[in-house]
Amino acid sequence: MSVPEDEERLLPLAQRWPRASKFLLSGCAATVAELATFPLDLTKTRLQMQGEAALARLGDSGRESAPYRGMVRTALGIVQEEGFLKLWQGVTPAIYRHIVYSGGRMVTYEHLREVVFGKSEDKHYPLWKSVIGGMMAGVVGQFLANPTDLVKVQMQMEGKRKLEGKPLRFRGVHHAFAKILSEGGIRGLWAGWVPNIQRAALVNMGDLTTYDTVKHYLVLNTPLEDNIMTHGLSSLCSGLVASILGTPADVIKSRIMNQPRDKQGRGLLYKSSTDCLIQAVQGEGFMSLYKGFLPSWLRMQSGWITQGHPMRPSTEFSRFES
Repeated sequence: MSVPEDEERLLPLAQRWPRASKFLLSGCAATVAELATFPLDLTKTRLQMQGEAALARLGDSGRESAPYRGMVRTALGIVQEEGFLKLWQGVTPAIYRHIVYSGGRMVTYEHLREVVFGKSEDKHYPLWKSVIGGMMAGVVGQFLANPTDLVKVQMQMEGKRKLEGKPLRFRGVHHAFAKILSEGGIRGLWAGWVPNIQRAALVNMGDLTTYDTVKHYLVLNTPLEDNIMTHGLSSLCSGLVASILGTPADVIKSRIMNQPRDKQGRGLLYKSSTDCLIQAVQGEGFMSLYKGFLPSWLRMQSGWITQGHPMRPSTEFSRFES
């Protein structure tokens, strides 16, 4: 039943424009989480670029000048060699990315849930619908946010380029967008979109499926109730599975986005995401696809445990994918 216009004006803004309100709240929450966990994301990206075998084709000796480092040594190295604040290099496009991704994913998921799939006759929303809807929403959100992800990855590598004596590519965030657009056109802003949406689909699939399965098992087979403890344990397991599924695509995405390009904006190292995958495995081994796994997993955990999940409005305790 529709609400009379006079009464509608008296309703809180969250009730008058529920989706717009959720979009803004989601963006604000994502911004706070991004600022808090961004050093982990920067460390992950730097680890993903270590020992990139394809660089040998360009005669790049810079990759051999720096020793292999783990997560802690990489983070400390950034602080010592570039400065403490460089742990947040690229955070501005990352915030843009989260606002676009989180908002787009949430609106898409709610539309799929309410209009496309719908609830069953007993008002239950089955797991398979949640998984498919979550994957599709993640794909849409990630595709929309790809330009910001591209700029973020490239800016995260600027400090390393400076240490290697290479010229910096950008003067700032907006110069980065303008330069990529001028060199590669609109298509250039969507470089790496294929592995990017693959990662989003895999992460959401692993997250939703594992979380529900583990939580259901804990509630039915242990003394635990549906509370913060159950949520934390379920998030720990779902984050691990999501990281295992999504890290290879994340590595491929980062390398394609960061690769040097010619004057037409075409990549010089990789022809496609499949080519990048083959070169990484052949040149560095299968485990190269899991570079940056630990900071990626830790970042997921910190975001999912502390924030509400926009895809689960009926669940009191849930996660938020980062």
